Order: sequence, then C-alpha cells, then structure tokens
Amino acid sequence: MCGTNTTNPSVPASASSGGGCCGPARNAGPQRQSEPSAGATVSEYLVDGMTCGGCASSVSGALAKLDGVSDVQIALVPRGASKVTVYSAAPLPERAVHAAVSEAGYRFAGRS
Repeated sequence: MCGTNTTNPSVPASASSGGGCCGPARNAGPQRQSEPSAGATVSEYLVDGMTCGGCASSVSGALAKLDGVSDVQIALVPRGASKVTVYSAAPLPERAVHAAVSEAGYRFAGRS
C-alpha cells in the first residue's frame, strides 16, 4: 500500500499518520484530479487504510479508470475512514467502486 506508488505532487508523502513509511501525522486535505463536469453525478464513499498522499493517489487513480468518472476528490483522514467523492457521467455500480478500491489495496467502507 503506502510507498508503492508515486505521490501526487499536490499532496506530499509527509502528510500522513506516521504509519510505517510515512512520517509525522498531518491531514493532507482534499486531493483533486480535475474540475468536475457540470451536471455530473456525485457519489461519496468511505475508504479505510489510506495514510498519505501516495495512498490517496493510488485510490484516486484506480477510481479514475472506471467508465464515466470525470473527477475524484479525497479528504484524507489518516487515522480513520477517508471521504472519497467521485464525479461521474452516471451513477456508478457500488460493486465496481468496491473492486477498484480493493484492487488498489484499501478497504471500501461503504457510502458516506
């Protein structure tokens, strides 16, 4: 998980909970990929296990690969469930979101 992917430059790897490889605890704040499309479907999910910007980047990248996704924003909570907001052209099947999060190495904790 942590440290296995490149870090999003907008969220430094040092912004973490101190879990294993990440350094001192700090909230990395929201992470944006791009501006959401007007009229996009907005879905909010909770994901456990993210501790740094690299973790958030892994989840964001996995979700961005789903058909119709235009933006992913993550409010990193290093010692809890992080809020993941996904903007898409149409509602996403929860099963697909769960699979993408799991494949990235994190625990899908349901809808926010």
